[in-house]
Amino acid sequence: MAGSVDRERVLERLNAGCRGTLMETLGIRYVDVGDNFLVATLPVGPAVHQPAGILHGGASAALAESVASAASALRLDLDRQMPVGLELSINHLKSVRNGLITARAELVHAGRSTHLWDIRIHDENERQVALARLSLMILDRQR
Repeated sequence: MAGSVDRERVLERLNAGCRGTLMETLGIRYVDVGDNFLVATLPVGPAVHQPAGILHGGASAALAESVASAASALRLDLDRQMPVGLELSINHLKSVRNGLITARAELVHAGRSTHLWDIRIHDENERQVALARLSLMILDRQR
């Protein structure tokens, strides 16, 4: 990533692409990007709670898959290829009732046909909430 102007443009493009999607519904926002990482946030409140009043694990999983999939998309020519989730593994380590959680996807492997990302999710006090790993298949777009 060349500089802050490029970084801001990438984040604007990613966030604009969320309109009308699950990411918009959940309130996911992309907030930082670099050559081998992407960071996104998710507000925690009743809209993403499970019946016990804590963050639903599926919301954490959606955040993890969203941030890593978007990070892979940044590495591709999207006119020719697209990333699709192959396997998501997530461990939920701490419950959260409200606030903002942050997910940082870091590249483990970028091959021609697969990408692998580690995703760490933490709360506003830097306590780890979840740890995930996402593998993605890189598909050629049909012409």
